[in-house]
Amino acid sequence: MSDPARDNLPWAWTLIDALAASGVAAAVISPGSRSTPLALACLRHPGLATWVQVDERSAAFFALGLAKARQQPVVLVCTSGSAPAHWFPAVIEADMGGTPLILLSADRPPELRGCGANQATDQNRLFGSHVRAFHELPCADGAADRLRWLRALAAQVADQSRWPLAGPVHVNVPLREPLLPEGPWPVPPAAPVAAVSYPVMALPPAAAQGLADELAGGRGLIVCGAGVSDPEFPAALADLADKLACPVLADPLANLRFGAHSNDSLLSRYDAFLRRAGIAETLHPAWVLRFGAMPVSKTLQGFLDGLAGVPQLLVDCGGRWPDPLHRASRLLRAGPAALCRQIAALAPRAAPPSWLAAFAAEERRAAQLAALDPPPEAEVVRVLTELLPAGATLFCGNSMAIRDLDAYSGCGVKALRMVANRGASGIDGNVSTALGLAAAGAAPLVALLGDLAFYHDMNGLAAARGLDAVFVVLNNGGGGIFEYLSQTGLEEFERAWLTPLELDFSHAAALHGLAYQRVSGAADFLPALDHALQGGAHLIEVRVDRMASVAKHRAYWLAAACA
Repeated sequence: MSDPARDNLPWAWTLIDALAASGVAAAVISPGSRSTPLALACLRHPGLATWVQVDERSAAFFALGLAKARQQPVVLVCTSGSAPAHWFPAVIEADMGGTPLILLSADRPPELRGCGANQATDQNRLFGSHVRAFHELPCADGAADRLRWLRALAAQVADQSRWPLAGPVHVNVPLREPLLPEGPWPVPPAAPVAAVSYPVMALPPAAAQGLADELAGGRGLIVCGAGVSDPEFPAALADLADKLACPVLADPLANLRFGAHSNDSLLSRYDAFLRRAGIAETLHPAWVLRFGAMPVSKTLQGFLDGLAGVPQLLVDCGGRWPDPLHRASRLLRAGPAALCRQIAALAPRAAPPSWLAAFAAEERRAAQLAALDPPPEAEVVRVLTELLPAGATLFCGNSMAIRDLDAYSGCGVKALRMVANRGASGIDGNVSTALGLAAAGAAPLVALLGDLAFYHDMNGLAAARGLDAVFVVLNNGGGGIFEYLSQTGLEEFERAWLTPLELDFSHAAALHGLAYQRVSGAADFLPALDHALQGGAHLIEVRVDRMASVAKHRAYWLAAACA
């Protein structure tokens, strides 16, 4: 029989060491007793960078930010009981957003389950369909053949978190007491793990030629959303769009709006100009080619939904069916960059010059209207995109923050990376995700959040010490996005939907050691941001007159909607 005191640590070390050998380089730990062998193995492993976060929910979103920045799986470790349940919101986001996480939950052994033992909850398949795979380990066993099996399983877990669709994998790790030996514990010898190679998916030559023929010469439209992380995609897409002479409607999270690649065909003001009555007849495409997730803009979604009978071609290589409008005529299982290169190499005939020129004229008009009397959020976005240095990362919260970024960011040749939690589009965990990005070296890092999103994850600020991160909080007195929805007319609107917090965020900054400034306009925001970007953790609260902002948003949309 195995001896827990002797076997637990080598068992945990073998698991962690094999994950590290499979390319995992970071771990986030929340303190607890039952998870001690796993935590020690992470903390003492020379190949792992480790962070300790007390709050499991914040820890999980912090790991999510690390994984987004590194594009590699990150290990999460927690104790048994209710602890792993606090991971659930981040697990949902990782699932829907395609972010790799490896969830190691310590657990009571089988004989302590279902009998009233303390902290013995049912952790098996805790996350249901939101994980790519679930594995329940046996209790620790130091036999050589069992350790060899564990190393092989760890390599499989790392692979399952990456391919074919990146996401979370849950490993439940029951551990018997005593958890630690009294004396020194031997480290099992290193051993190789299976190396994994991944394919570059392309269309068969005949299919590629048929697609090129279908697109050639047509008044086409390319639409790009979040989720394409291939660094070769922007240049490959720009080359294809130039050859086809067709416009690219690029969501900010597609990370096409800013960078050195050609943006001659790229448009960012479509949320405004597509509001005009009759625009679908004027700018009616012969085909639509779509990459990534559905864009943020509901105006663009409505435009695409209205194109009945127009071929809409979706490109996806992860195994999902990204068609919430149910308008897809074909799903192309290919890597986005590979498909762009395939079609461009076939030199398809360009659309008539008037086609792209019509979209460019609409883009210019919308940009001019946006500059006339912009809402304060638009000015904040403008200052951010102008002042952030090349290579910076802008994390954006949901609700109105991402919509204002979408509507007002514009485009530029300076490389900026834009990130958000748009898998489930929640307001939870945004602070922690941003700090995970900063901890991974995505500096300078600026997070643009609404006041409710910031409040929802203030515990996450505990991770800000020692990091270069700037939080820009748009405080419009609650859930300002509901001012644009039907709930605004309800008698209970302010109490149940707007939910003004009436909090002084300077206290949160002081509690967690962030420098704090409160500003009320772009003139004050620019020097505040310039100072904050010099280094350290900062909170800049931008006070927004909600009703004035709503009026200016609506005036812009109305002007854009007029012929």
